Amino acid sequence: MLTISTRSKLFALTFCVAAATSLLLAFADRSTAAERGPQIGVAAPTFTGTDSNGNTVDLSAFSGQKVILEWTNHDCPYVRKHYDESQRNMQTLQASTTGAGAVWLSVVSSAPGKQGHVTAVQANELSESRGASPTAVILDGDGSIGRMYGAKTTPHMFIIDEAGVLQYMGAIDSKRSSNPGDIPNSTNYVAQALGELGDGNVVSTPVTQPYGCSVKYSG
Repeated sequence: MLTISTRSKLFALTFCVAAATSLLLAFADRSTAAERGPQIGVAAPTFTGTDSNGNTVDLSAFSGQKVILEWTNHDCPYVRKHYDESQRNMQTLQASTTGAGAVWLSVVSSAPGKQGHVTAVQANELSESRGASPTAVILDGDGSIGRMYGAKTTPHMFIIDEAGVLQYMGAIDSKRSSNPGDIPNSTNYVAQALGELGDGNVVSTPVTQPYGCSVKYSG
């Protein structure tokens, strides 16, 4: 027959084991989520970055607005395709979405010394020379935001809805080429998803394979 003292010790041991197991499972869940990266239908990873004007950009500050994330590298031919003056594909999409009240964040995750890296001054000069109109250009030279989102290519696009839920991630369109002439005959997945969300519908193609140049991370 167990004494009161022995029962108390067993209870305490059982409680400690259960608590430790819960902590390990919680840690495992977080690790698995981090490895999976962003997921459609769940809250988008939050971040704070610095833009090309020296301002702090906090994703959580845009609650109630759609947010489009565009990974970019001005030296990449696939990015140049969508900024080409003959089509102005990216510029037109930026203007129409921000004009409708959405937030457009262009993110530069190229590390210093690698293709596509820009200073704040260079980023602003690029926006002006190309007629681009993002809400902000975030300088992510250490790649922390890019890795958080699993950004693989330039361009790589993400759409976050007003509730902070990720609704689309992948390519900007269906023509996996660097030829601007292919744009008119492609399906613009970003425009399509935004239109469907605006109509209160579910995004019909929430995930596509991104294409372009690899993001030039450090290391």
